[in-house]
Amino acid sequence: MLDMVKQWIWYDWIMLGLRLIASVSLILTTIRFQEGLALPLWTVIFLEIAAFSIPWVCLQLNYSYYLFAEILLFGGLCIHLTSLFPEAYLTFLVSAFLTAANSAHRSYRWTAPATVFLLPGVFHAVAPSNGYWFMVTYYGLAYVMGFAFHLLIVNHRQNTTIRQQNKVLEQYMSQIERITLAEERNRLSRELHDTVGHAYTSILMGMETLRSELATDTGSQRLDALLELGRQSIEDVRRYLHQMESAQQSRSLVLSLQQLGDEFQAHAQVEVNFSAYGEESPLSRQAKMTFIRCLQESLTNAVRHGQATEITVTLHFGQQYTRLEVQDNGRGMEEWREGFGMNAMKERAMNLQGQVSVYTKPGGGTLVVCNLPRPAEEQADEHIRLLVADDQSFIRESLRTLFDKYPDLNVVGLAEDGEQAVDLCESLQPHVVLLDIDMPRIDGVQATKLIKQQWPHIRVLILTTFQDTDQALDLLRNGADGFLLKSAAPLELAETIRLVHRGGTLIDQEMSHKIFERFEGGIPSPPLKAAADYELTDREVEILQLVAKGLRYKTIASKLNLSDGTVRNYASSAYIKLGVNNREEASQKALDLGIIH
Repeated sequence: MLDMVKQWIWYDWIMLGLRLIASVSLILTTIRFQEGLALPLWTVIFLEIAAFSIPWVCLQLNYSYYLFAEILLFGGLCIHLTSLFPEAYLTFLVSAFLTAANSAHRSYRWTAPATVFLLPGVFHAVAPSNGYWFMVTYYGLAYVMGFAFHLLIVNHRQNTTIRQQNKVLEQYMSQIERITLAEERNRLSRELHDTVGHAYTSILMGMETLRSELATDTGSQRLDALLELGRQSIEDVRRYLHQMESAQQSRSLVLSLQQLGDEFQAHAQVEVNFSAYGEESPLSRQAKMTFIRCLQESLTNAVRHGQATEITVTLHFGQQYTRLEVQDNGRGMEEWREGFGMNAMKERAMNLQGQVSVYTKPGGGTLVVCNLPRPAEEQADEHIRLLVADDQSFIRESLRTLFDKYPDLNVVGLAEDGEQAVDLCESLQPHVVLLDIDMPRIDGVQATKLIKQQWPHIRVLILTTFQDTDQALDLLRNGADGFLLKSAAPLELAETIRLVHRGGTLIDQEMSHKIFERFEGGIPSPPLKAAADYELTDREVEILQLVAKGLRYKTIASKLNLSDGTVRNYASSAYIKLGVNNREEASQKALDLGIIH
């Protein structure tokens, strides 16, 4: 009840004030003329207090209950007093006003006749000295004034709703503008990186090969000058690409989330409290944008669906995970229904080996938790041996040039096709192999299969334009440890290599979209269809199969050449999708659905 009173608006206090004034006046008048009462004074005062409080309590629960209680209790009290004091019929004028003000929908069909015509008839019957049509005019005016007050209330509520919706729309427009600008910057960055950057690298490599053919000192000097100009130009392009990052991307995660909360608070007039704990660790651009999008969606849902007035945002920097929690005081819901925005958030997190969880209950608000694994710190003595396989020479040389600025990434070999990549794996024993899909003689799919069969410890990262979803699915089944588009930024590519080298798995978001579209558009076999219905990935199904056999997470990690944490992430994600709490329930449900055998 107290929570309801806290949400009252000015018109609620006006109606309570009128009711208090009418009730107190009635009690004082009763005390003054107590000699004429047919019942004991304390009994009449008790009835007057009940006629005041009971309808008011009913009004907080349901307006229909209030209307019946008001007419029956207060109206009955007024009839009794009118039988003793004919002028007491005027007491019900305030009730007529309040009855009209709190009526709604079809209730007018019976409250208006009962208040304006029926009760005056009863008052006239118990006190014939009161003119019937005179009382009808009085109660009619009171009822009309109450109805006008009701229209004023409705208009105020509608204006408030419109203002709130406008603020939410303004927030949406602001978000869309940011997303559009960010996507356009990313597109231009990819275009420049894929065209100008690779062209410069190819020119540099081509001029390097001409050095042995120049015999004069003048020719060597001119070549050196051209090489210096080319290197300076490509550095200028790289600096330009870094400058194209939006302010949101260049700021720290804490500042970005805090500013987002402040802007939402200003636009939506909702109190947003932000706090961060732990030492902030550097995150990839993809991880940072995942947290930003998660907070944007959670704030909007809290106001739009939960009608929250206060939101608490907490960011935790742990040793292994970075966690974002968004708690609101909204109305919550019995069963959470995920929309497009929430599915997109979960997909972003899963692409980074993380997860998004939602906890809600009616009247208890909603809690959204986004967990992303923290990238392992780079070791000073760590050196990752790389083998690059691509049928385009300028791509190979470009990658070598890009990796030269990272002391922990060492390109030990270059392969022109899958067959040469397999041969070099035997002689060079690289830690990570970067493979293109479309290559002559042996393509990336077959090369991945051969490498994983002979050297399971070698990690395979597919670097491609991702045009063929069937090949991508084959690569997943053959043990590929990650996918990344060739348009990825150098820093993102370097971080992906480190993640894959340490046992993680990463699939680019654009690739995951295409894989989901492949399942939605095709007609998979019954086990694949059952898995697709629950949005289970091939890796999650594989881990469910091994879990059903009773294997422990460490054993599964060793068998699949994954880290223990990665296996736990896959298993946890599969449990959430299946709606189960432990491995026993997951195994049984997967068997019942035919996902595993």
